[in-house]
Amino acid sequence: MREPCSSELLVIDLDNTLYAADNGVFARMDTRMTAFISQALQLEEEEANRLRINYWKKYGSTLRGLMLHHDMQAEDFLHDVHNIDAHELLQPNQLLDVALSALTGRKVIHTNGTCEHAECILSALGVRHHFETIYDIRYNEYFPKPCANTLKMLLDDEGVSPAQVLVLDDMQENLAVAQKLGAKTCWISSQHDAHHWDYQASSLEAFVFDTIA
Repeated sequence: MREPCSSELLVIDLDNTLYAADNGVFARMDTRMTAFISQALQLEEEEANRLRINYWKKYGSTLRGLMLHHDMQAEDFLHDVHNIDAHELLQPNQLLDVALSALTGRKVIHTNGTCEHAECILSALGVRHHFETIYDIRYNEYFPKPCANTLKMLLDDEGVSPAQVLVLDDMQENLAVAQKLGAKTCWISSQHDAHHWDYQASSLEAFVFDTIA
């Protein structure tokens, strides 16, 4: 079997990339986002949910749309929607721990969530020790992925060129930005659609153990 590309830096997404998308973490956040929007903007739940989805699709994050169109205070929103008790849904993942150990290169998290949320998720999975830095939604004034400027800032701060980087993410929009900059890409998805990324795997564990002999 082929080995994955040698990378100086691995930029790894958090939600739905380090854990399965159907385990309930994101569903809880979606529910809290809808409730927050409903209360803050005095909307019926159905309309609040529609707004949540529309802003996420248009801007990369619901928060960005709320800030642009409703003068929403970012920290109030972020604190509320990430209060999900992730330890109820996630357990230490020994296979993920081994997979991360097998990947050479420095590892950082790049997430549209908060650093506090990332710390909670990584702690629950038992893999916090693998990551040198967490780049969260505050890193570039709440601009979410996909954003070429944000990713370029991250690579500059890490002191690497795009050619030295592998980006792993479940969102193809985020991978498109990385690919355009010149980074290698890995799409973490259980879908089997045709794609033009360097790698595709159903999970990070599958990526490692299916590509390392």
